[in-house]
Order: sequence, then C-alpha cells, then structure tokens
Amino acid sequence: MFENLTEKLDGVFKKVTGRGRLSETNIKDALKEVRLALLEADVNYKVVKNLVEDIRQRAIGQEVLDSLTPGQQLIRIVNDELTRLMGGARETLQLVGRTPHSLMLVGLQGSGKTTTAAKIAQHLKKQGRHPYLVPADIYRPAAIDQLRKLGESIDMPVHPTDLTRKPEDTCLEALGKAGKAGADVLVIDTAGRLHIDEVLMEELVRIKGKINPNEILLVADSMTGQDAVNVAKAFDESLGITGVILSKMEGDARGGAALSIKAVTDRPIKFVGVGEAIDALEPFYPDRMASQILGMGDVLSLIEKAQTQFDEKETKRLEKRLRKSEFDLEDFKAQLAQMKKLGSLEQILGFLPGMGQLKKLKQLKPDEKELVKVEAVIDSMTREERRNYKIINGSRRRRIARGSGTTVQDVNRLLKNFAQTKKMMERFTKKGQLGLPSFRG
Repeated sequence: MFENLTEKLDGVFKKVTGRGRLSETNIKDALKEVRLALLEADVNYKVVKNLVEDIRQRAIGQEVLDSLTPGQQLIRIVNDELTRLMGGARETLQLVGRTPHSLMLVGLQGSGKTTTAAKIAQHLKKQGRHPYLVPADIYRPAAIDQLRKLGESIDMPVHPTDLTRKPEDTCLEALGKAGKAGADVLVIDTAGRLHIDEVLMEELVRIKGKINPNEILLVADSMTGQDAVNVAKAFDESLGITGVILSKMEGDARGGAALSIKAVTDRPIKFVGVGEAIDALEPFYPDRMASQILGMGDVLSLIEKAQTQFDEKETKRLEKRLRKSEFDLEDFKAQLAQMKKLGSLEQILGFLPGMGQLKKLKQLKPDEKELVKVEAVIDSMTREERRNYKIINGSRRRRIARGSGTTVQDVNRLLKNFAQTKKMMERFTKKGQLGLPSFRG
C-alpha cells in the first residue's frame, strides 16, 4: 500500500538529507513537492493545505534550521504531522456497559461489509469474546447466505434471519437471542446501496434507535480515495458513525482515504482490511502507518502479526529441534507454512525499513512461485530423505525432480540453500538470537 506516495516522498527527502544546512528556500521547495505528492495520492485538498502549513511552521523554526541533521529533523516533523493527521493514537472498540454489546456495520454495496463482519467477529473471538453474527440485509439473500457460510467457517453462531421481518425487528430479536446464547457482542451486517439514499439512511436510523449500538462502523473501500471520504462524511451526518474500517488496503490504494478521513470527519479509522482471508484485518495505528508511508517500515506490526499467526507449540518444537541440531526438511517445510500465515512475501517485506525502495529498484522482487516449487520438491522426497538430506545422491535428485515437475538444478539449489539456512539458524540459536516470535509476556 502507498507505494507511489512512499516513492515520491522518498525522492523529496533524498534531496534534503544530504545537506549540512537547510534554508527556508530549501524547505519551501521540498514542501511544494510534498504537497504535490499528497494531492496525487488523492488526499483532500484542504487537508493537504493545512498539513503542509503545519509542517512549514515547525520546519522554518530552530527545530530544523539550526539542527546538525536538518534533513532527518524535517522527516521527523513530517512523520509527527502525518501521525497527528490520522488520529495520533490507536482507538479501540468501545465495548462497555451491559452485555451483549453491539457493533453495527454500515456502508455501500461492494465495500466488503459482509466479509468485514466475519473478520471483526474473528478478531473479537481471538480476544476472548463471544460474537454473534447478524445478517440484516433482507434485500440480498445472497449476503445472508454469504455471512452464514463465513460464520460456519470460523465456528461462529449466525442469527437465522427471517426475510419477511423488518431489519430493525430482526436486530432487536437477535439482541435477545444473543444474550440467552451466551454471546456478548452482536456484529450486525446491515443493508447497503449502490449509492447513498434517504431510504437507506432511514432504515439505519431505525436500527440504531432499536438497539442503541456501542459502535456504528462505516466500512469504506480505500480504493475509492476521496469518494470514501465523502461517503464517510455523508454517513456521519445522517447516522453519527463512531469509526471507520478501510477495506482493500492491500491493493494499490493511493492513500487519500487513510490520510483524509480523520481530518474531514473527526472519526477515527479503527481497522484496515488487508486481504480476503478472514484473519486479514489489522488494528489501525496512525504512527505505524505514517512510518510505512515514509518508507520506515513497521516492525512492531510484523512482530504482533507473527505472535498471533504463529502456532506457539509448533514454534517451540522447531526451536527445540534447532538447539539439538535435529532441524530437517520436514521442519523447514513446517516453518514455511508458518511464514505463509503472515501474508505474501511482498507484504512481509513491506513491514521492513527500506525494503520498499529495494523493491522499487527491482533489487528485491520476491517470487511466490519459488515457495510453491520448494514445497513441491520437499513433497517429492521420501520421509528418510527429508530427515537426512545428505543421502540424496544424483539418482535420487533426478527422481525428486521428475516427481515435483522441476529440474535437478532446482533440487540442488534447495538442498544448498537449506544447508546454509540450517547452519545459520543453528548458529543464531546457540547465541540466543533466533528470530522466532516470543510468546512470553
């Protein structure tokens, strides 16, 4: 996400970080380019104007002009102001008071609202909550069926919606059933429209009046840029939303929605959807997002993602085998499976500082097909070969290549890389530096 904006801002800051001193003219020229980059990223015009002015006022003071590292100071100011623009700090769901609590998801058709309802429920379940999914879009039976199937896939109860009943009555009925079933949070998927209209808003207002939800969350498509901001503003004016979930952030989002919504509506972004999978929903941290936009990575989010996605028991087993020098190709494949839970290689690299520029320069282009090839080669080995790769001679390599649909060179490359990886991991393990996620505390 934000690749184009990150690339342009990186070009701007490269011009100033090499200077021993910065003049007001240097700063003015740099901020002109920053302004253009933000406008091209579809950030709201007034938001850009105010942001650049706030940066300028701080930058022309002693904070930058008298600094020994003026370029770095300017980047720090931009990072601070971007963080402030997006809300400053993480805002969590407000689930207080009597249970069951209720979350009402609203939005236009095609924004990913139904899938997001299941994602939110899965997120709450991991936190020890007991969600209850409520399909309230009686106009689209397919949406009700979709939510039911999603609920089954994550072992989540779904309310049996009656298409003949009014949505507000369905939600009120679900509130009573949820409490009796031991659920503590309703996640309500309301109806959407292709565009905002009076009928839609009146229905949502009636639902709000019936159940008095803890949160009314707008699901907005980040790919639509400023349109998402306009939608947020319209829903807030009519309904009073409490937060926003930006969907489809894994795509080629220009960034306008993420950078504009809080400033325009004064409503926080609480989550971002980063893929189709049920667990592809992440809390929104303004400071971490600002760091990613400026190409500084987001290692904290990567660590947290690893801690939630990796299997603790499996991780400890692999670490124990490494310490005993027993790590084999079966373990190697298991570790690859763990890594794949974090997302694509490109997504993982996006969390690391400076990796965005390497990808841009084509110095590092991760090839997902290589992982598929590695798994195919390992699968074509016998159990004995996976446990002791050193017995794999020439004839065995040819057999493995035929069985996996690869070449002998591919098999040779895997065995060579595995030997080097095993050696390196064993060395780091002995030093206590193994890069496996910690589950302590």
